[in-house]
Amino acid sequence: MTASPTPRRSTPAASSRSTASSCRARARGPCVTDGARGEGPALELVGLVKEFRGRRVVHGLSLSVPRGSLFGMVGPNGAGKTTTLSMATGLLRPDGGTARVLGHDVWADPAAAKAVMGVSPDGLRLFEQLSGRELLHYVADLRRMPVEESRPRAEELLAVLDLAADANTVVADYSAGMVKKISLAAALIHAPRLLVLDEPFEAVDPVSGQTIRTILRRYVGTGGTVVMSSHVMELVEGLCDRVAVVAGGRVLADDTVGALTAGGSLHERFLELVGASEVSGDGLTWLGG
Repeated sequence: MTASPTPRRSTPAASSRSTASSCRARARGPCVTDGARGEGPALELVGLVKEFRGRRVVHGLSLSVPRGSLFGMVGPNGAGKTTTLSMATGLLRPDGGTARVLGHDVWADPAAAKAVMGVSPDGLRLFEQLSGRELLHYVADLRRMPVEESRPRAEELLAVLDLAADANTVVADYSAGMVKKISLAAALIHAPRLLVLDEPFEAVDPVSGQTIRTILRRYVGTGGTVVMSSHVMELVEGLCDRVAVVAGGRVLADDTVGALTAGGSLHERFLELVGASEVSGDGLTWLGG
């Protein structure tokens, strides 16, 4: 879910506790703290480790995302992209390492980190018995946004993302592409300074896809930062200014798109890095009938 109730911190620093309290008192959209206005990375992952049933799927992964960038994360299926983003946003506790959002430790100081972040996970179910409009209102209320501010924002997001006609339809009846769009709207409504999007264009039609591109570019143009995963190399190459290639739970490359492709295409560079193999000409002969 894009906006979950802010959990109680067990060991917060006094300064963070004071800042979070004052932000809750203001209740004016995103909590722009001193950490959010600083010069460090928007997202910093240091030595993240995750194991499932004794099998390590993320191996000490480290990554630094500059503020104001549109950062793409690409990798084959099972590369660890979703697991990494889940640990980075507080949805999955790492077995080792740290994640910081605008200077706030996601696990030591979750309230401050989540206040400045919007998340659209892939495959995580929303509150499907709410209508699209009700979902946005609910998320805004969780964020403690004033009604006079959140309701107009919700209507504007519904209109821009071509969901206005279905605003009163329950999310359970939305298509896969509509779910992606309402999830993005929920991530944006409090105007966060960091957006983390897992496969944001999957199942989205070309017209809506162009709208989302425009929204993301405009958002970054105002100083926001986007981290997005995708399987579509052409999409990442055309939209992002930086990209990380992840495979086997490790970062194989991390650079600007231009430096990484070096005159070629991201698709070619990706295949080179992950060591993709071609199907043998002797295989699948039965497909010819």
